Amino acid sequence: MVRIDVSYRGELRCEAVHGPSGHKLATDAPTDNLGKGEAFSPTDLVAAALGSCVLTILGIVAARRNLDLAGAHATVIKEMAGAPERRIRRLALELRLPAEIGETDRAFLQKAAGTCPVLKSLHPDIETPMTFHWTL
Repeated sequence: MVRIDVSYRGELRCEAVHGPSGHKLATDAPTDNLGKGEAFSPTDLVAAALGSCVLTILGIVAARRNLDLAGAHATVIKEMAGAPERRIRRLALELRLPAEIGETDRAFLQKAAGTCPVLKSLHPDIETPMTFHWTL
């Protein structure tokens, strides 16, 4: 169990404090939803969570297989839906991984990416295409 305390700071901004570490992060409503867009929005954090979760899972699996993923990179493109309600519509994930990883390990890593707990926690209406580029 992890405790996260969130305080409303006014002007559509919040501050979240990670209980175990004390680290803080700010959120701001996006400009298309009355905010200033000066920090991650709550839905941006969902996108960041997906990207970092997939890379973490790949790192765990790669370490078990003695693979070096140094420099691996994820880009998440978040698209919102406005009707009938405002929500995340799509989180497209592009991964850039080392080119020297062999075909067998590539297939293993691609399968492992689908086990990300954040991905498994998203509503099935959210599209989550994942593209792998073996270019590093």
